[in-house]
Amino acid sequence: MSTHINAPEGAIAPHVLLPGDPLRAKFIAEHFLEHATCYNEVRGMFGFTGAYKGVPVSVQGTGMGQPSLSIYATELFKCYGVQTAIRVGTCGAVSERTRLRDTIIVNAACSDSALLNQRFGGLHFAPTAHFDLVRVADKIAAERGIRYAVGSVASSDLFYDKNENWKTWAAYGVLGIEMECAELFTLAAEYGRRALAIMTVSDHILLGGATTAEERQTTFTTMISVALDTIVAAC
Repeated sequence: MSTHINAPEGAIAPHVLLPGDPLRAKFIAEHFLEHATCYNEVRGMFGFTGAYKGVPVSVQGTGMGQPSLSIYATELFKCYGVQTAIRVGTCGAVSERTRLRDTIIVNAACSDSALLNQRFGGLHFAPTAHFDLVRVADKIAAERGIRYAVGSVASSDLFYDKNENWKTWAAYGVLGIEMECAELFTLAAEYGRRALAIMTVSDHILLGGATTAEERQTTFTTMISVALDTIVAAC
């Protein structure tokens, strides 16, 4: 067991999906995993382990923001030996390359978070996804003919950004704004593990349009199936 995950040794699979919303974790377990069992309910942050196409897979909610993600990803890597972690979540798009409900395979993450400064001081670390996972996910998405893009996101600590910093990120080719990827990629680098993020565009900041809270919680299944099949192909 760890401080925030009440799971005994062996209860968590080596490969884990990380949705921010614990109810999305429950949805994934119920609709995609066979024989799923709940291993964590601490603070309502559900975690489940089951099987997908015969491969053991866990799904763990992480909450919103990099500090919350950092707690769960650290404990999964450090205490439970997780080898592969794929964030499945939503983002606000800031690029004309994408449309509402498109899938984004994230290969790198910018950030405004002080977490990077606390670790690296005046140095500038570049948080990136694991290339093998990006390559496999790109191949799967292309074969399925879905609308998707591969590129970077910005992991912001501000959800309500009055300064509209998204415009600066957009000018440098960032596809979307979200709140967790940079910390996940940084922790994976620290622990020598593999990480990726596959996002669904839930809001389009540049072009306008938004999905409902219910859609964000119980649909967006394309990114989930691509993430799970990436695990199967790359494990």
